[in-house]
Amino acid sequence: MTDHFDIAVIGTGPGGYIAALKAAQQGAKTAVIEKHLLGGTCLNYGCIPSKALLASAERLHKINGAASLGVEVNGAVGFNWPAIQKRKDKVLTKLRGGVKGLFAARNVKLFTGQAVLDGPGRIQVADDKGQRQALTAGRIILATGSVPARIPGWPEDPDLVCTSDEALHWPQLPKRLLIVGGGVIGCEFACMMHEYGVAVTVVEMMEELLPEMDADLGRMLNQIFTRRGIKIFTGVKVEALNRQGQTAAVALSSGQTVEADKVLVATGRRPATREIGLETIGLETDRGFVRVNDRMETAASGVYCIGDANGRCLLAHAASAQGVVAAENAAGHQAEYTRPVPNAVYTFPEIASVGISGRQAARQQIPVTVGHFPIGYLGKAMAVGEEAGFVKVIAGRQDDTLLGVHILGHNATEIIESAAAMLTLKAKGRDLAEMIFAHPTLGEAVKEAAEDLYQSALHLPPRKRGQMDAETETV
Repeated sequence: MTDHFDIAVIGTGPGGYIAALKAAQQGAKTAVIEKHLLGGTCLNYGCIPSKALLASAERLHKINGAASLGVEVNGAVGFNWPAIQKRKDKVLTKLRGGVKGLFAARNVKLFTGQAVLDGPGRIQVADDKGQRQALTAGRIILATGSVPARIPGWPEDPDLVCTSDEALHWPQLPKRLLIVGGGVIGCEFACMMHEYGVAVTVVEMMEELLPEMDADLGRMLNQIFTRRGIKIFTGVKVEALNRQGQTAAVALSSGQTVEADKVLVATGRRPATREIGLETIGLETDRGFVRVNDRMETAASGVYCIGDANGRCLLAHAASAQGVVAAENAAGHQAEYTRPVPNAVYTFPEIASVGISGRQAARQQIPVTVGHFPIGYLGKAMAVGEEAGFVKVIAGRQDDTLLGVHILGHNATEIIESAAAMLTLKAKGRDLAEMIFAHPTLGEAVKEAAEDLYQSALHLPPRKRGQMDAETETV
């Protein structure tokens, strides 16, 4: 007898498991199908394992720099890579168990295997032994996620050319690492691996690191990385990769050749929507993405798609938000996905942003005014030795609407939440400038940058009118 459910979710990443829990919370009889490990890419090959490895790397970075705070470390400072990996694996195991426990607590039925759509409302689940189980559902939520993009024609040997999926679980570290792609994944790996003694080179074809974010963030991160000894090539393409025994020689468009023991391809991700039976329900894709409206509805009645698979925003927290929206609509309620989504980069110092950049405003022909404040001017930054970075606030020149906030600095990923809340509430730039922030904190830089929109930041020297016009960025 085929099991029937009110709502079935395919995938248990940060979008899928949240959608399943939300559906069950609303009283729906809910099923969730996972072909691999609970938690999807985020928990097993992305957000969580990378942050575990970065935490050890940052602790090492701080210990090595402790002398600047008058702290003496006697004896050699080192690290145990197998122990770091073991700790990371322990964290992942605990979190997978947490997801499973949450399913049990809300009576979400878990199916393990590859899910394939078999017509409207029907799903076939095949386990690793080839045995099939059928189920039906009144509503289906696709949360199949994405997989790392690879470069066609390059060796598929993960011991030489790999993606973040493999690199997060390396049993041994390479001596020389070439990272192709200077986006979020590439920069996080560069920051991390350098602290572990790996000679790192990053090649990014665009003119700045983090090309999808505000240009000033990438420029400053480039300076920080370069000072640390990380080699950065921007505005440069990879022309060819030649295998030389167990190593690679990579030719660049600049005429240089980089030799590496491992090459990490960090050029983005593609949707994991192939071979899940979309054709059986008449769904077509756009470059592999399943397009949806703000209710997360697809063109197929009763079918929703969330997270990386729909291409709206390839971030874990965006997938979770979309999962809630999809589950609410699938349960008969009304919800839309329209709120601003913050970005976070876990280098050290961290980087975070929400809203649009000056470059995006220019493309949209929105006149803006920009406020800027160096974090190093703050008393807290000096006191704790975290002076690198800045905050940049963007507001509409005509109506003062708060449009974007961009931060490079210690704990930026925590500080950005205040700005995200203000953008969600459709606040004005002056609302942010008039907020009271605790002192001493690094978050005060957000207020100071907002005050600089109106040339009223008291911890910046006064500027003459002509100088003010030249230095206040407007578009």
